[in-house]
Amino acid sequence: MDDLFPPFAPDPNEPRPRRFKPVPFRMIAPNMITLMALCLGLTAIRLAFEGKFEPAVIAVVAAGVLDGIDGRVARLLKGTSRFGAELDSLADFVNFGCAPALILYGFALFHLKSAGWIVALIFAIAMALRLARFNAMLDDPNRPDWKKDFFVGMPAPAGALTAMLPLYLHFLGLGGEGWAAPAILIYVLAIALLVVSTVPTFSGKTMGKRVPRSLVLPIFLFGVAAFGILISYPFEALVAVSGGYLLTIPVVAAQYRRRAKAETGTTTDEPAGPAISGG
Repeated sequence: MDDLFPPFAPDPNEPRPRRFKPVPFRMIAPNMITLMALCLGLTAIRLAFEGKFEPAVIAVVAAGVLDGIDGRVARLLKGTSRFGAELDSLADFVNFGCAPALILYGFALFHLKSAGWIVALIFAIAMALRLARFNAMLDDPNRPDWKKDFFVGMPAPAGALTAMLPLYLHFLGLGGEGWAAPAILIYVLAIALLVVSTVPTFSGKTMGKRVPRSLVLPIFLFGVAAFGILISYPFEALVAVSGGYLLTIPVVAAQYRRRAKAETGTTTDEPAGPAISGG
């Protein structure tokens, strides 16, 4: 029996175990924000199973707010990492793909049985495909700088928040009963197609880098007013934001086409190099 479990004696000639350097907190903080957003998304799924759709929607909206913060915190603290980018994509799929799809199915799409579940699946998978395409485009070195002002297709947070527009209207007493399920199905399918489409949408990533001094105080006042409206009238504000965002898509697409045409014209109108005569 002693041969079966020999005592362990470390080899004195074995090199010392490798020591890893401590991870700075600036690398951990953005990932903690992402994990909190992921917890909100998972909690929203649980609340949807319990039929508590109002707090479920609020949890998804809060996850969207945290999603907009974690990347900026990472860049501010210079704590960006490949691990953080992959974790953020995973959290976005759960928060803005799975959670809204299950909430919408439990709210209205279940009335349509298999057809409603198929549309919920399409929405979730469309979000996964959109996130995969976004990650692939980050590695494109030939992408012009002006295209940073635009997303290709509807971004994940915007897709999730606009897809839940029927819920906001229901909370305001404007419908959402079983008879409205076919219209909700068509609307959610349209949002899923916008998510995976190549329609350019507004990015806003380059905004706010430099703010004129004359606009600082008005921006403060506007931010306070917007926060107060969101807290006092949350679903009215979400209806207005969702509707306004959908209305801006044709305008942004037209602006994208103008800038693309201007870039093409600049490229083709460049003078040729000096001619070299032979002989």
